[in-house]
Amino acid sequence: MTNTIGWELYRSFLSVLQEGSLSGAARALGLTQPTVGRHVSALETALGQPLFTRSQTGLLPTEAALALRSHAEAMHNTAASMERVARGFGTEVRGSIRISASEVVGAEILPPLLAALRQSHPQLEIELVLSDRLADVVQREVDIAVRMTAPQHDVLLATRVRDVELGMHAHQDYLALHGTPSSMAALARHSIIGFDIETPFLRTWRKLLPLSARENFAFRCDSNLGQLALIRSGAGIGICQVGWAQADPHLVRILHKAVAIQLPMWVVMHADLRHNHRCKVVYETLIKGLRQA
Repeated sequence: MTNTIGWELYRSFLSVLQEGSLSGAARALGLTQPTVGRHVSALETALGQPLFTRSQTGLLPTEAALALRSHAEAMHNTAASMERVARGFGTEVRGSIRISASEVVGAEILPPLLAALRQSHPQLEIELVLSDRLADVVQREVDIAVRMTAPQHDVLLATRVRDVELGMHAHQDYLALHGTPSSMAALARHSIIGFDIETPFLRTWRKLLPLSARENFAFRCDSNLGQLALIRSGAGIGICQVGWAQADPHLVRILHKAVAIQLPMWVVMHADLRHNHRCKVVYETLIKGLRQA
């Protein structure tokens, strides 16, 4: 049965899931609301399952809809990837390419590299996805990813470009008011900037940072870019990349011998794209640029 269901039905279904209403999905897709409604109804009929229930706040997904979401997202990613590959087919560097990076890398390092890249290849269209969540390169959610963790799949082409050192920093105005801690124990008297939700990656930091538990943070923010802004504003002491802090004369590194975390930076691409000229050029350009940054 599922072989006869058109992609447009799943696309409308996914948009309703994301937007929470038929009207919102219609605006996002550039369709009329009745068309989106017919698509959802047709999909419910084809699957033999209700997918949404109405409420005062909009459409609520059923358990069946939630179970189908990841599959619909995978279909969306594949369709988008197919379009990008088709538009960039040939020997010219043209068409769309989707790149993911962490918020801080995407905001602090990539913009000048990508600006220079497009100046050299004006027919290139760049989609930059900034998130501290790892984008799924295997499922073609993005074409190329800049990561701070080693890839785990054999189908990925990955190059380690360099190591990035993280250290504790504070604004000089904060230290002028509160003093500079001379030991890890002295940090307990200071305002520490950290995360709200602990991840497996962050739990590994506890071996290096005794005060890295959530309850010790005066400021909690799950955005690395937000944490960097708090450090720069003089809110407290936090962790950021040493290279960026050195470029800001107002930031001071503290306890550099006690806190020096090395993270590898990788550029990752699906191995199937290695012969795609557009992707290959962007992949190699990012490797070269990040090594020099």
